[in-house]
Amino acid sequence: MTKLYRARWVLPISAAVIPDGAIVVEGDRISAIGPYADLAVRFVEAATEDFGEAAIIPGLINTHTHLELTVMRGFLEQQESDFFAWLRKLTIARLEQLNDDDLYVSASWGISEAARAGITCVGDASFSALQSLKAVSDAGLRGIIYQESFGPDPKLVAENFELLQNNVAALRAVETPMVRAGVSPHAPYTVCGSQLEKISSFAIGEKLPLMMHVAESAFEEMLMRDGSGPFAENFRKRGIEWTTPRMSSIRYLAEHGVLETQPLLTHCIHVDDADLETIKQAAAGIAHCPKSNAKLGHGRAPFAKFLQKGIAVGLGSDSMASNNVCDILEEARFATLTARSDEANEPSAETALQSATVNGARAMGISNVGFLEAGAQADFAVVGLDGIHQQPSFDPYAALIFSSSGRDVKATVVAGREVFRDGHVTTIDEERIAARVREIGEKLKRVG
Repeated sequence: MTKLYRARWVLPISAAVIPDGAIVVEGDRISAIGPYADLAVRFVEAATEDFGEAAIIPGLINTHTHLELTVMRGFLEQQESDFFAWLRKLTIARLEQLNDDDLYVSASWGISEAARAGITCVGDASFSALQSLKAVSDAGLRGIIYQESFGPDPKLVAENFELLQNNVAALRAVETPMVRAGVSPHAPYTVCGSQLEKISSFAIGEKLPLMMHVAESAFEEMLMRDGSGPFAENFRKRGIEWTTPRMSSIRYLAEHGVLETQPLLTHCIHVDDADLETIKQAAAGIAHCPKSNAKLGHGRAPFAKFLQKGIAVGLGSDSMASNNVCDILEEARFATLTARSDEANEPSAETALQSATVNGARAMGISNVGFLEAGAQADFAVVGLDGIHQQPSFDPYAALIFSSSGRDVKATVVAGREVFRDGHVTTIDEERIAARVREIGEKLKRVG
């Protein structure tokens, strides 16, 4: 069936804004885009959806999530002043309290929230990646599910790497063209150098996308630069051998082959100009998570510098344990305003929306999404602009970035399928999932 979607504004991202525009969808593709008056004549038989005072934009890309942790929204508030304690309680809760069905429910709740916010594609890091991949696939969204790997102890590399290989094999048995498997050596302080090298070679050989948390906290910086701080002390207590590299985390990844995979690097807060040049030369992408960074007190990543360097940088919500909401429009506003405290009027609202869409796709190595063109995948969102908080609306980019949020989304379409419409996610039994989320919340109360 051919459908024509009309709105006051259409923002292709790859071309100029189209006032009173429309897109035509046939199957999973956009077959035409342009002024409504032109397309209405060409596609007389198309079923027309007129959203009026709204903007049709490419589907938003959330480059960094942890969907399996959605049920921990608000659970770790008391630990946020101590990142080490935060990580420890999160790990205990996940391993001791949550079973596979709990983790599937958590991921389903998170992907439902994403669909409601106009997000069509996620980059999800998960230790229980099989449950997350199933949840994203069942919901009808697009994404890469990065199987996490841990292992700071060099003596356990063979065992940890075998576990990763087995987990990836399980993912590949159920991955689809829309939801792919990837790998994620978690961070420099949780994966030793020799394990990083094996995972990087594995990713290249198997053509697996790779994501890694890096340069996130002062504790990580202390460990890498001079072997001090809580992470170093924890290694000593556990009898783990650690040779301080005395270099930046980015340089450390380069030394151990990670940058050869053209990875997606998440956070990149504690980076200097040399690090940024290294990232650029490696053709790596960055997942910028400004709200999570601020909430955990890690600092502010240099978003404007990422852009000035020409690095592909997308936006990420991070987990609901560290951010509380999955809303990329809100993330774009926060990223823009915090960057402007250093750079007057930069980045622009248009640039921010590019990071929320096409540049997020670029950072993840995904093509044919993040923009609206004939032949591209029909992944898009319709954002209402008729709210009191949005009117009057003169510039659609400014209205979207500075006045709007995920709560203004009226429809989310992925591969031509309406996954969210009229206040309902069409692919998930949200009532049943909500009841299970409340049950899981009671289980988490047992964690001290």
